[in-house]
Amino acid sequence: MRISQDFAPRGPDTGRAARRRPARGRAAAALTAAVAFALVLTGCGGGDGPAPKSASGKSSADADRVEPLAAPPAPKLPVTVDSADGTRVTIGSTDRIVPLTGSLSEIVFTLGFGKQVVARDITATFEQAEELPVVTRAHDVSAESVLSLKPTIVLADTTTGPSEAIDQIRDAGIPLLVVEPAKGLDDVGRRIDTVAEALGVPSAGTELKERTEKRIADVQKSIPDHADGKKPRVAFLYLRGSASVYLLGGAESGASSLLEAAGAVDAGKESGLSKDFTAITSEALAKAAPDAILLMTKGFESVGGMDGLVKIPGIAETPAGMDRRVVTVDDGVLLNYGPRTDRVLTEIVEQLYAKGGKGR
Repeated sequence: MRISQDFAPRGPDTGRAARRRPARGRAAAALTAAVAFALVLTGCGGGDGPAPKSASGKSSADADRVEPLAAPPAPKLPVTVDSADGTRVTIGSTDRIVPLTGSLSEIVFTLGFGKQVVARDITATFEQAEELPVVTRAHDVSAESVLSLKPTIVLADTTTGPSEAIDQIRDAGIPLLVVEPAKGLDDVGRRIDTVAEALGVPSAGTELKERTEKRIADVQKSIPDHADGKKPRVAFLYLRGSASVYLLGGAESGASSLLEAAGAVDAGKESGLSKDFTAITSEALAKAAPDAILLMTKGFESVGGMDGLVKIPGIAETPAGMDRRVVTVDDGVLLNYGPRTDRVLTEIVEQLYAKGGKGR
């Protein structure tokens, strides 16, 4: 289960855990349900302290906005493309677009199609989309709501559901393209290309992909050398204090790619956690031994900030807990792996390598 702003009651990005593997026993089912319930409450939140600048010159205060390409694209349609669910989809118009995840909405808006978007998923929380009608409830797609808006194209992830809603939209004759979700930095360009091709603007997709990759590379150039030759160990924790959800991320959490790009070691992955998340225990934290902790902003707030964080069993005994060293990024962008990834990486780098860290 990869937790992202698109994660929902059916699993990450609206259902990844439930669809990829069965819950193992009552404890696993209870944990999945608790995480799912907590994530229904998830929203974007801002960070503390001064706003760092990204390679694009944007500050983290702009993280709730997308930056469209300078020249609006002129679509060349119709196009026929392969959908990730094995179908072929022909798109004849981009006049009325409905993206069903926040990360897909981000790509569509950044490609310059914001004015054609007529609805949003609950996870599309950036400023340009916030006034659009929501066509999901608790992250489940409402086929009736989508169809009432008469879309000319609907974009979904492989985990978007329920499947009955997807079938209902398709049965109504609406072109619906399913896109593979992102797991890391390597997926950013692929998703941009896929969406751009479906919208009839492959050259704009190439431009956006190149812009995004350059900005990410520029951020990586700013990473300081490690004086002692050791990379900082960073643990990604998913916390929802109000729902008593306290999880330590492993290799499949979705954060490893970002941490490694920031010149760090994913402490959970390095300690042997090969899957997504495990419940936080003193033993697991001691084995991970993080120098810093990566958190979604809302999660940090939900436990009462730094003072509440160190009260979670095992946190205070880690190097990160003793140094009160945390890195926080807005929930709505941290794991989207889209056109704003350079801003996310900038925030991680600037907080991680700042003296004392953001948690001081």
